[in-house]
Amino acid sequence: MTRKSLIVVALAAASVLALAGCAGGATAPDDDTLQVVASTSVYGQIAEEIGGDAVSVTSIVSSLSQDPHSYEASARDQLAVQRADLIIENGGGYDSFLDALIEASGSAAPVITAAEFSHDWPENAGHDEAEATGDHDHDHVGHEHVEGFNEHVWYDPHAMTHLAEAIAADLTELRPEDAAQFEANLAEFESGIAGLESELTAIAAAHAGEGAFVTEPVPVYLVAAAGLVDRTPAAFSEAVEEGQDVAPATLLEALAIIDSGEVAVLIANAQTGGAETTQTIDAAEAAGVPVVEFTETLPDGTTYIEWMQDNIHALAAALDS
Repeated sequence: MTRKSLIVVALAAASVLALAGCAGGATAPDDDTLQVVASTSVYGQIAEEIGGDAVSVTSIVSSLSQDPHSYEASARDQLAVQRADLIIENGGGYDSFLDALIEASGSAAPVITAAEFSHDWPENAGHDEAEATGDHDHDHVGHEHVEGFNEHVWYDPHAMTHLAEAIAADLTELRPEDAAQFEANLAEFESGIAGLESELTAIAAAHAGEGAFVTEPVPVYLVAAAGLVDRTPAAFSEAVEEGQDVAPATLLEALAIIDSGEVAVLIANAQTGGAETTQTIDAAEAAGVPVVEFTETLPDGTTYIEWMQDNIHALAAALDS
């Protein structure tokens, strides 16, 4: 039996207890709001922005201390999925725990997969803007890991515009009487995204072609939107992301790149680290390369737009230092 099958069986058994009142306090919704379940608080917060008071959002991974890659779902999570009117996942293998929950619960709720709005998604290759982002369906094909695809698509503000559009469209289908509210909220969110893209364009105008070193591939979409060139050896960032040791030759290559003068900024993941990451940070500081830290999940009390603004401002300040 595969690990995923074991998870499904375990969740199915646990849900029996949960439905009998042993789900850690989970209770059925007592209002008529649409129930939205998101794999992480990043997507949950965007859903709240679009849905307003017409939705109740449950974000399964909602803490900076939780890792979506290794999250162990609970019976309480399964109950949330069972009751969901709409489900939002990242896809691309990032949050596979949600696929197990959907399978175990038998949920028929529509699923929006953020990865499918990336121009780097394999099925979008070679398509223009409308073709790559305008054909939203619910066949749930984007959850599997795709070799070579960077699944951290929430760091691409442009892709999040199209995700928000899909959320608004699905909420409108579920609750037509609130369509005007969803449309107005979407317009406000898109205005915020436009502001982010304007700031990224300004960075690109001043720093296009300069190098960036990222300890993990989390912020690569944002780095590209800022006109920077990712100088990180792929083998380095992939090993760090997978929690594996970096090969000595790869580490030496990374340190040489940092010391070469080709790197204008080093971006580290504030939520993870290791000996090799520490060595690259030390090397950057020794070489006078500014270091900034980004988080992988949404900080508490912050909206998606505010979070990305903080990241962009930190990047601009580092490059201008």
